[in-house]
Amino acid sequence: MAGLTSSQKLKRRHLRVRRKISGTTERPRLCVHRTNRHMVANIVDDSTGKTLLSVTSAADYFDGDRTGTKTEQAERLGLIVARRALEIGIEAVVFDRGGHPFHGRVKALAEKAREGGLRF
Repeated sequence: MAGLTSSQKLKRRHLRVRRKISGTTERPRLCVHRTNRHMVANIVDDSTGKTLLSVTSAADYFDGDRTGTKTEQAERLGLIVARRALEIGIEAVVFDRGGHPFHGRVKALAEKAREGGLRF
């Protein structure tokens, strides 16, 4: 991977992950996107190509509370994702880490989503 930028490496890793997992109607895909400031979690049904739920830490429903570390904000986002997914009838998902390593904010979001009631 010499000569590639970090964003190109991330894209390559994400494509490698996406070759192996896919969301269905019974078990949609929980896709995580991480930036330096915010996180976005989408629940996607790949069989129909529809986004069922989208939650971001930049939105107003994030309680307007941007205090705490970015990891703590990711934990709150995981709980919000789980609560909203259960409200629309989604209980089990396939986790797509988006090419990011499974640690830090990505891991915090996943663990809190599990605690909130989602099954991976």
